[in-house]
Amino acid sequence: MTLRINGFSGMDIDSMVKQLMTAKRVPLDKLNQQKTYLSWQRDSYREMNSKVFAFKTKLSATDLFGKTSNMTAQTAVVDGNKDAIKAEASANASSVPMSVTVKKLATKATVESTGEINIKDSSGPTPTKASLNTTIGALNGYVAATDPAPTDDKPETFQIKVNDVEFNFSTKDTISNVLSKINNSSANVVAAFDEVSGKFSITAKEYGTTKEISISESDYGNTGTKTSSLLGLLNLKGAPVQSGKDGEVEINTLDSSGTVIGTNKFTTTDNTLKVNGISLTLLKETGSTPATVTTTIDTTKAVDTIKSFIDTYNDLLNTMNTKVDEEKYRDFPPLTDEQRSAMKETEITAWEAKAKSGLLKNDDILKDTVTAMRSVINNSLGQLSSMGITTGQYFEGGKLYLDEEKLKQALQSNPQQLSNVFLGSDGIVNKLSTTMTSTLQKFSDRAGTNRYSGDLSAAFKDESVMGKQMKEYTSRISDLIKRLDDQETRYYKQFSAMETAMNQLQSQSSSLFGTTQ
Repeated sequence: MTLRINGFSGMDIDSMVKQLMTAKRVPLDKLNQQKTYLSWQRDSYREMNSKVFAFKTKLSATDLFGKTSNMTAQTAVVDGNKDAIKAEASANASSVPMSVTVKKLATKATVESTGEINIKDSSGPTPTKASLNTTIGALNGYVAATDPAPTDDKPETFQIKVNDVEFNFSTKDTISNVLSKINNSSANVVAAFDEVSGKFSITAKEYGTTKEISISESDYGNTGTKTSSLLGLLNLKGAPVQSGKDGEVEINTLDSSGTVIGTNKFTTTDNTLKVNGISLTLLKETGSTPATVTTTIDTTKAVDTIKSFIDTYNDLLNTMNTKVDEEKYRDFPPLTDEQRSAMKETEITAWEAKAKSGLLKNDDILKDTVTAMRSVINNSLGQLSSMGITTGQYFEGGKLYLDEEKLKQALQSNPQQLSNVFLGSDGIVNKLSTTMTSTLQKFSDRAGTNRYSGDLSAAFKDESVMGKQMKEYTSRISDLIKRLDDQETRYYKQFSAMETAMNQLQSQSSSLFGTTQ
């Protein structure tokens, strides 16, 4: 390196220090590039986490691919009193028609205010109804305790019990606070306040005669002799508790002409019932007009579900295979700030496209997941092939193909077979779900992704393998920056001292030459 000094007193110290520090900053640039590359890898893992999570969600028992009704060609049709029930056929639903009479719906035990709850000292002819923000101390009928009276620092307290769970409130608690405490407890009830009717209610969470409600209160408090009752202020004191009831259903099986060939009566505690492979949800009493349930074969939903499954499966498989096989350009590391500043935007985009290529090349997690997915399918390939579901050529990486007409014909002859292969503890859906759960856990352990969410903006866990690596890079970069700053300061001090010495030398030389002349 050649340093040029234009006159002893005219040294360009900034330029000289910058040139010297350029070489010193090479290790820092490399560390920043390594940290950037690791950050890109984590982002890539998070993208894969999102796709795997989305697939796993669709495999759940309540979603698209795991729901029984979506995987069977059996369809329940409700006629007659259609609004009284909802029917859903399972794969093994009977073809025998049923007449359903809902005699009673199951109900929940409940207790409600005997009148509207108002604010005390309301002016005008019409009392002002309480709201969710009204405090207990502001309710109509509240009279402060005596001997001694409550203070702001020591408000009057009330104790009530709901299903033997104890609750403590003070006059400063709002109706909203009361609801929150009860609803977040183990009392197994739901408390509610209707600002329109002005009534407070407590309802059991579950249906049936065995789920009762008991409420009581005591004179417990921290302020003297109590005058007011909290249950009285809420108009619940002495309010009758309406007991829960079990539902009653009568089901008649019919022959092809509609004649009753069998009768049975059922009791339900939650307004649901499963009879002959058909899940019934009771919506209202039928009265004298029963509902009729028949089953028919309709392949539309099952075929659409399988088409969606194959599209989703192929998309995930293709994404993973592409990531594993993606070209890696080792001569295109992440750009430094100095390099970016010297390039055009189009050049930066082209460079980073290659720099980000191959981030997950030959990744072991993805390769293991692909192998497991293909293994699940291959183990059932004989049954799948009979329904028109096959795999492509070897080089296609396990891609699935569907012969839609063959699937329809198979479902017409055996409506249950699709459900038999895909659902159940040993079915394709459950096995794939297990595989996805394992993959999400591996992503989480390595990259710190959230295995319970597919959010692409979710924060990474610091205690993952890559999270610890990121913290290590951050620490090393911070230490190196400090050392470089110290080095730069030393250079400035050295050059300043040199310039001072040269200026003194120049001054002495001028003085000597002047004396000689």
